[in-house]
Amino acid sequence: MTAGGSPASPRRRGRRILAWVLGAVGGVAVLSLAGVVIWSQVGVYRAEPRPVADVRADSAIAVTDGAAGIVLAPAGGGSGDGLVFIPGAKVDPWAYAPTLAGAVAEEGLTVVITRPWLGVAFFDPRALSAFTELAPDVSSWAVGGHSLGGVRACQLATEADALVLFASYCGADLSGSGLPVLSISGSEDGLSTPEKIADAAATLPSGTVFVEIPGASHSSFGAYGPQDGDGTPAVSDATMAAALTAALSAFLPVP
Repeated sequence: MTAGGSPASPRRRGRRILAWVLGAVGGVAVLSLAGVVIWSQVGVYRAEPRPVADVRADSAIAVTDGAAGIVLAPAGGGSGDGLVFIPGAKVDPWAYAPTLAGAVAEEGLTVVITRPWLGVAFFDPRALSAFTELAPDVSSWAVGGHSLGGVRACQLATEADALVLFASYCGADLSGSGLPVLSISGSEDGLSTPEKIADAAATLPSGTVFVEIPGASHSSFGAYGPQDGDGTPAVSDATMAAALTAALSAFLPVP
């Protein structure tokens, strides 16, 4: 009852209910966001220090470490070809520098390893140009990524000249895109298994180049140690890096 003894106004009651509902929704949204942030920072796969130090010390590679990404460029001048590489979920971007360094030092490829928002590519809405602008001298760009990073690369593929999948496959159908595509996988991968790679092949153009590296597991694609659910690698880090360099060299530059 109001002070005068009459019932409270329905409009006032409605405003109170609306305020309560909005407050509850806002509280849930804040808690959900906090949960996502906490999840993204727990269980991160850190780069192994020694291989990263070797890349930093390599006189053939010019390293620029920025907020948007890590640029690995040939110190003596590049080929004009570049690769925007998107890391797997919750994997330190630096973990991929050792496995990609050979393509930079030996083949003249410029590589931009992105820093996804919250460490997960799906949370990062930036266009490909946000990363290609970090290396303005490059004239031809491929986009690629490892695991979930490869799924995100598929979403950006139409902005690039080519697509490279590293132990990954597309969630969208690119079979009619006409894009040059390279799919590199590992025989011992326990996550992006050979069966999953084969099952998703129909989403890629008919001319896709498939390269399976014998003995490679999911975590062989980066220097970050063992990964939950993965198979056991039977290939050395040096052999893995050489195999990646050879596959990229045979594929790039695209016609």
